[in-house]
Amino acid sequence: MAIEKPASKQLVIASGRAHQSLAQEVAEILQTELVPVTAYDFANGETFVRYERSVRGVDAFIIQAHPNPINHWLMEQLLMVDAMKRASAKRITVVAPFFPYARQDKKHKGREPISARLVTDLFRTAGASRLMSVDLHTPQIQGFFDGPVDHLWALPILADHVAETFGTENLTVVSPDSGRVRVADIWADRLATPLAIVHKRRDPDKPNEVQVNEIVGRVRGRDCLIVDDMIDTGGTILAAAKALKENGAARVIVAATHAVFSPPAVERLSDPVIDSVVVTNTLPVTPDKEFDSLTVLSIAPLIAKAIAAVFYDDSVNSLFPGHA
Repeated sequence: MAIEKPASKQLVIASGRAHQSLAQEVAEILQTELVPVTAYDFANGETFVRYERSVRGVDAFIIQAHPNPINHWLMEQLLMVDAMKRASAKRITVVAPFFPYARQDKKHKGREPISARLVTDLFRTAGASRLMSVDLHTPQIQGFFDGPVDHLWALPILADHVAETFGTENLTVVSPDSGRVRVADIWADRLATPLAIVHKRRDPDKPNEVQVNEIVGRVRGRDCLIVDDMIDTGGTILAAAKALKENGAARVIVAATHAVFSPPAVERLSDPVIDSVVVTNTLPVTPDKEFDSLTVLSIAPLIAKAIAAVFYDDSVNSLFPGHA
């Protein structure tokens, strides 16, 4: 009996429970449906997952956001990867738009873990062939995973929105600290604007507490765009915004990829010194995290394009001309 090899690959998109609306939007753009998944938690907190149709031989992309409680959603995604591997999927790509534990990418002091490396090891052990994420906190995380990593940039989406909404003639891009200068410089090049830097100090023994020392660059009378990869409690952003307004900034606009928004972020970002906040939906922005000056842009089209590029063996870097 002759055995014929299937002529085409099969794409499967699966979603964890943390941010199903994002995964659904990605699936709609790709003109497919999410694979049915049964997932629930036992009384003691353990998680159960099961795929409700065959996934044998498929090219699977498992999408999961990682909001609070981050450990719960991370474990759910690991279980989904393991279940997909044991169901004989041909290739498994973990899609984590906001990569968990990304800020713990190195040891600041002795006897500390490198948690981001541990997470990549967990994904690999569970059965992931590839990782896909948006705006990693540091690019070095790509080297932690023993396999291909697709590092997507939200900058084009955010920058185009800022240019269309606020214009660029009177705009100055501001790095909120020295660690984000390289990214802010790329923003300034794309928008053809000047660059300013907020110099701050952070006590490693006091998380989420920031002290602004000085501002380098011309901000008086300018519309100042603070750019960062994430907003957690908003302490850095509010301190920078106050310093900019004290130094004569006309408007303060904030653009960030990941809206973590841990309390008291909403209260801080609602402060009158901040005129507008623009983020993406790599994390779910629930009603309790919304406020009047907030704009949320969808990252789904970018993720969908990247998934299509990987599935058809095309270049992902081609999505970001000039930054390949």
